[in-house]
Amino acid sequence: MSHETTSPAPTALSDHPPPARVSVVVVDDNAVIRMGLRSIVEASSTMRWLGEAADGVEAVRVIREKVPDVVLLDVRMPRRDGVQVAAEVRAWSRVLMLTYSDAPEVVRAALDAGANGYLVHGQFTGIELERAVLAVASGAMLLSAPAAEALRSASAPPAPGPRSDLGLSDRQGEIMELVAAGRTNGAIAQELYLSEKTVKNHVNHIFARLGVASRAEAVSVWLNRP
Repeated sequence: MSHETTSPAPTALSDHPPPARVSVVVVDDNAVIRMGLRSIVEASSTMRWLGEAADGVEAVRVIREKVPDVVLLDVRMPRRDGVQVAAEVRAWSRVLMLTYSDAPEVVRAALDAGANGYLVHGQFTGIELERAVLAVASGAMLLSAPAAEALRSASAPPAPGPRSDLGLSDRQGEIMELVAAGRTNGAIAQELYLSEKTVKNHVNHIFARLGVASRAEAVSVWLNRP
């Protein structure tokens, strides 16, 4: 009998701020990587180790059981890959992909599956990983530079002027550029000299215009616009 029929459904994500210590589950088939990530988490005063998994099937079971704030998730794993896992657990935990692949199609598939961030191994320090986990736990969408560049290089360059291709205004286009760069509403407000409430309203209107429900989906649509 599968775990879906025997395990209670976990609580859905809320929009509340993250706890003082963000709980983390690591999913990777490489034991050395899991050990290294665990040492980073356990050395942090803002993160809390909750568990680990070595393949996609085990990952879903552990995440359902533990319901972490953030899952650090590899892409290529036995039994089920990280994209499939992200699509299944996105309602319970926020997902930060942590992998060696910066292939545009992999980054795009992860975002389409509901990942809240994408980092490429070798392109960040332990401190930067900690900041990324806290940002994702707070609801931010975060792409490392290699991941963002991979998507941009695979997309046609945007036309100048109003974003008429997606029906967005110039201001909404500015805001989407910053959302795609991983900025929070507060950071966007500071950069564009707007109130955070105004930015939030713009983001809500953008979601409605693009027909999406999350920053990850909005970024995927934005970076892959014609």
